[in-house]
Amino acid sequence: MMKRQLHRMRQLAQTGSLGRTPETAEFLGEDLLQVEQRLEPAKRAAHNVHKRLQACLQGQSGADMDKRVKKLPLMALSTTMAESFKELDPDSSMGKALEMTCAIQNQLARVLAEFEMTLERDVLQPLSRLSEEELPAILKHKKSLQKLVSDWNTLKSRLSQAAKNSGNSQGLGSGPGSYGHTTTANKVETLKEEEEELKRKVEQCKDEYLADLYHFATKEDSYANYFIHLLEIQADYHRRSLSSLDTALAELRENHSQADTSPSMTAAPFSRMYGVSLGTHLQELGRDIALPIEACVMMLLSEGMKEEGLFRLAAGASVLKRLKQTMASNPHSLEEFCSDPHAVAGALKSYLRELPEPLMTFDLYDDWMQAASLKEPGARLQALQDLCSRLPPENLSNLRYLMKFLARLAEEQEVNKMTPSNIAIVLGPNLLWPPEKEGDQAQLDAASVSSIQVVGVVEALIQSADTLFPGDVNFNVSGLFSALAPQDTVSDQLASGALPPVAVPTPVPAPAPAATKERTESEVPPRPASPKVNRSPPETAAPAEDMARRTKRPAPARPNMPPPQLSSPRASAPA
Repeated sequence: MMKRQLHRMRQLAQTGSLGRTPETAEFLGEDLLQVEQRLEPAKRAAHNVHKRLQACLQGQSGADMDKRVKKLPLMALSTTMAESFKELDPDSSMGKALEMTCAIQNQLARVLAEFEMTLERDVLQPLSRLSEEELPAILKHKKSLQKLVSDWNTLKSRLSQAAKNSGNSQGLGSGPGSYGHTTTANKVETLKEEEEELKRKVEQCKDEYLADLYHFATKEDSYANYFIHLLEIQADYHRRSLSSLDTALAELRENHSQADTSPSMTAAPFSRMYGVSLGTHLQELGRDIALPIEACVMMLLSEGMKEEGLFRLAAGASVLKRLKQTMASNPHSLEEFCSDPHAVAGALKSYLRELPEPLMTFDLYDDWMQAASLKEPGARLQALQDLCSRLPPENLSNLRYLMKFLARLAEEQEVNKMTPSNIAIVLGPNLLWPPEKEGDQAQLDAASVSSIQVVGVVEALIQSADTLFPGDVNFNVSGLFSALAPQDTVSDQLASGALPPVAVPTPVPAPAPAATKERTESEVPPRPASPKVNRSPPETAAPAEDMARRTKRPAPARPNMPPPQLSSPRASAPA
């Protein structure tokens, strides 16, 4: 009997020595081992996401709807707006807009509060249970099992040692009835009973731990749904917010546009002028000539043609800003600005400069530069004609309109000191500039050279305006500015059509020879209308049916223009 007990204890000791490690791996299969390895990362992920998501909440966590809304920054913004619009006129545009904006901020705050409450209930609380209760309970069972296995292995080692000691005492010849042998046998029996009890606890804890692992494995998909549900809640929140904003914006814009409508003209079509492309501006207004170009030309024709330093002297910033605003809101009321030609010229330069693409286009920039480098006048003129024909139709019509006006302005160079060269210097960089590129010093040097060439191109366009752009120009092309300077407008309209009868007129009083010499040295373009104006009084009496000649400027308007120099070019222009 004793021998069988000793054999059994040796077997248990050997088994204990084989499973000495306190880990639970000896009880788990390959699948459960992989599940066990995911426990700790899952717990950390749930804890970290819950902590960071909790920090994203703007309201008071756990509070009811009313308390949460009061703590939101959007509600504080709505309250500030409510206090502010009380001080404004309730019928004013700003007061109405602020009142409606206050209401939508209040609505957005409530949508946000509902979103946060749903987020807490459906995402934050489940993540908290997962990271603070469910997974820690599984990990606690794991640690308990590890401790039991470790205690069991220790007890089995003690039992094995006690069995060896009992065998040694029998080998020394001690009698079976001796006190030492009895004590050793009792100790072995006690250890055996403890080992059996501990083994039962290990088996029980192992079963619980395996059940936890199986439970976790089956619920991993539901845990993943927490994050999917988070995105669904966010999407619903943003959809509701966007819907509220779209509804409020549509109503606000409708009310605002109705409040801003004037009886004579709505500001909306004219607000998009400066800084928008030429094609977009013309299409929106249904025009052929840009409104700022026509308006400024008509105002300058009214009172600015003899202003010295036109386009060269800067205007007051406040006047220029007010002129641009009036042009955008009510172009019928521009008469007050006619007395400030420098502000009008500044508005025209500002429009040309703020175009996204220059009037002479980026695509033809290199070709314009190549034409400017031609030395032979005939070849240069032919190149300019070809380039003008390649311009888009809207660019060509506006460039023709502008060049005809600048040539008309150059006729007054004796008074305004603006020769074609001077005009090209101040306006050329606003009509053509290179496309933007990453600049270095070489690029800047090239830009300086191209600026000189641009001036040469624009000067040639002004000097050859009649050749490059034949035909009459009606400066009041839209009929919108009939109250502004009809004399100058009609005078220029007849510049081309009245050439044949003016070519061989009765002699006119000849001006001083010095004026002719000065005109020759300043390279005046072969287009001035001064001889025609000086002869206009005796001719207007005959063709009474010609409306243009009935409104032509009287002869004293430009007394210093030398007709002898200009009669020959005038005769050759129609051909």
